[in-house]
Amino acid sequence: MTRRLFPGLLLLPLLGCASAAHSAQPSPSASAGGSQSWSRAQYPSTYQRRADAPVLIRNATIMTAAGPELSGASLLIQDGKIVAVGRDLAAPAGARVVDGTGKFVTPGLIDTHSHLGVYSAPGTFAEGDGNEATNPVTAQVWAEHSFWPQDPQIPLAIAGGVTIIQALPGSANLIGGRSATLRLVPSRTVQEMKLPGAPYGLKMACGENPKRVYQNRGPSTRMGNMAGYREAFIRAERYRERWDEWLANRRGTAPERDLQLETLAEVLRGRILVHNHCYRGDEMAQMLDLAREFGFTIRSFHHVVEGYKVADLLAREGTAASVWADWWGFKMESLDGVPENAALLQAAGARTIIHSDSPEGIQRLNQEAAKAMYAGNRAGIPVTREQAIRWITANPAWALGIDQTTGTLEPGKAADVVLWSGDPFSVYSRAEQVYNDGWLVFDRNDPTRQPRTDFHLGQTAPGVGR
Repeated sequence: MTRRLFPGLLLLPLLGCASAAHSAQPSPSASAGGSQSWSRAQYPSTYQRRADAPVLIRNATIMTAAGPELSGASLLIQDGKIVAVGRDLAAPAGARVVDGTGKFVTPGLIDTHSHLGVYSAPGTFAEGDGNEATNPVTAQVWAEHSFWPQDPQIPLAIAGGVTIIQALPGSANLIGGRSATLRLVPSRTVQEMKLPGAPYGLKMACGENPKRVYQNRGPSTRMGNMAGYREAFIRAERYRERWDEWLANRRGTAPERDLQLETLAEVLRGRILVHNHCYRGDEMAQMLDLAREFGFTIRSFHHVVEGYKVADLLAREGTAASVWADWWGFKMESLDGVPENAALLQAAGARTIIHSDSPEGIQRLNQEAAKAMYAGNRAGIPVTREQAIRWITANPAWALGIDQTTGTLEPGKAADVVLWSGDPFSVYSRAEQVYNDGWLVFDRNDPTRQPRTDFHLGQTAPGVGR
């Protein structure tokens, strides 16, 4: 049956078909768009660009996230790419011209920590698919296999200017499984949303959550947590060595596959990026020690409530800090938060990111960044607007390993663009238009460009554009 996501706009002609093709030769890639070092292709992306006609947004204030703000400037989008940014740009033939007078343009917002689709609305047990809380180590599970593209929270995030998310497993386990980097576009399947070429992430968690969930069977202490990580990676080292030797020589029978160790071996090879839920400064230092022991890097700590205590260590290691603006105090390990956390991390040279971990917070990432910026400035810790916009665009793109193609408004990059009604750091501003890879996925003034999922069919509640 043909479904409609936009009134008057058919879904099926816009989308590619999912593929289950097998590859005869193994590939060294572990990206979301390719196979691994095994004999079968593993769930390749079937995402297809749906770019509109060329668009020229003119006479706006443009925050490129790659340099200073440009006032009275224009941005040209064509074939899904940013063609030019500057003043006095001419519209090509057939281009739609958008008046940006009094408005702002930013890159599409990116959330490094989202559970959209794996903890879907309306929030019943049936939609709670984010934690495989059956073993402290579940590296074998992948968030994309829980993801529900019809989650009614997705259109709300789009209306908040978000174009890309990392959908993560939850934090019940020491090692919770693989994440997926997704474009927020209306789709039937998760593979139609998965960003081609984006590396997978691995969700890890330290602290209270694993020891609370597994207190009766272990780990029940922080030293038990650390022993659990080490045991898993020791097994992964041996597994990787066996497979690397076989792949190099192709002699005899291939080693038996282990889905859990496959993922951890790819971490050790540097092909899967580690994202680590961690609150306390001392535990982040412990996890950095663990990474050094086994020769991998932690791409980003998440939540990082005590990041200001170890900001110099994070800067030295090149590990990003995905933080909240002012969310803390809800359990003991989150007790010692300060509103200047993001600013202090920035001042120390750490790569700072504002994330959500919330279906409500993801709708207001721009306001969260603004709160953190103003908290720093009030305390005498200078944060520029150029730095703060990077907290929700360029820096999360780096953390997800996609900064070569998105995260800033530069010629040649994907046209992930948001037109705001005013200053995005104002609570009074809203996203008016959201372009995802050049496609106008949301227009607040056009009901036919306001995505609705199948979950909403037959409902008459007011749309986000009203």
